[in-house]
Amino acid sequence: MSSQSSKSKSVIHCESVYKIFGENAKKLLSQSNGKVDAVEFKLADCVVGVNDASFDVHEGEILVVMGLSGSGKSTLLRCISRLTDATAGKIFIDGEDLLALSPKQLIELRRNKMGMVFQSFGLLPHKTVIENIAFPLQVKGQTTAESMARAMDMVELVGLNGRDNYFPRQLSGGQQQRVGIARSLAVEPDIWFLDEPFSALDPLIRKEMQDEFLRLQGVLNKTILFVTHDFSEALRLADRIAIMKDGVIEQLDKPANIILHPATEYVRKFTEEVPREKVLTVGSIMEPSVDATQLSELRVPQEAIIQTVAEAILTESKQVAVVDQQGAVVGSIHASKIIKMLFGASATPEGIG
Repeated sequence: MSSQSSKSKSVIHCESVYKIFGENAKKLLSQSNGKVDAVEFKLADCVVGVNDASFDVHEGEILVVMGLSGSGKSTLLRCISRLTDATAGKIFIDGEDLLALSPKQLIELRRNKMGMVFQSFGLLPHKTVIENIAFPLQVKGQTTAESMARAMDMVELVGLNGRDNYFPRQLSGGQQQRVGIARSLAVEPDIWFLDEPFSALDPLIRKEMQDEFLRLQGVLNKTILFVTHDFSEALRLADRIAIMKDGVIEQLDKPANIILHPATEYVRKFTEEVPREKVLTVGSIMEPSVDATQLSELRVPQEAIIQTVAEAILTESKQVAVVDQQGAVVGSIHASKIIKMLFGASATPEGIG
């Protein structure tokens, strides 16, 4: 994940974005004073896709948008890439008013700043795998030799070795999806829009693609809006997660905060099956206070995932010091806190904590 901070600049800025499908959408929205009830709109033959979405995506951030089918996550992504026009609201890309751009300006913006991977990739049927991957590079002005070399690297990355000269019709659905992923990664754009990009891949290739995705992000520090229904994938990739229901963003926060402090009952249910020890860091559950006389000799990093240090902490009878990257003590944690997190408060044995 990236190291973006709240001080980094906003690359994507959304203000009260609505997308409502139906002939009377704009009229109903204007009469609603911004308070859209999905049930009422449905009775009027309108479907609410996005309902009053306001947020920023910062430079170098991976924002993962989650939700069940029909929650509006893909519609939101399409509004921000302007593949779908929002019914109301404002969307800015690098300070530029997206909704005010002419078709020509929009094409240039997409060509130079945006990379997109959607569930339907639109591969060119008359071009081979490697030609499909190289095509956007050639549009940007790379030579045939440069684009083909980069495309072949991407072919290897997504496990399509030996199929670089196949045509899309000769590939399975999953293989076609890999070509779309490779084509997007090849361009290395400033902003990536990805809608379920790894959903059709087998688990091994999926993990490899996630690894490569994170590796590229570490090197290139792009701004990414990533849609998935897979919570474990979201937790692995996200700097922040937005959880949607019926077009509304129920909560947008860091993964640890969503799990520890769900904003709504829906979010709580959405996250209740998550194995916390595999997600939360020591720093997210530590005590900020430290009594040096009560500390054991063990030191654990605040960024460590709890699962990786739980066994060591559980062997200590005293508080364990939590340290930052410079080795300075920033808090403490006791074995009882680990036990409570893993099994609930009622599982803490008497005499511990």
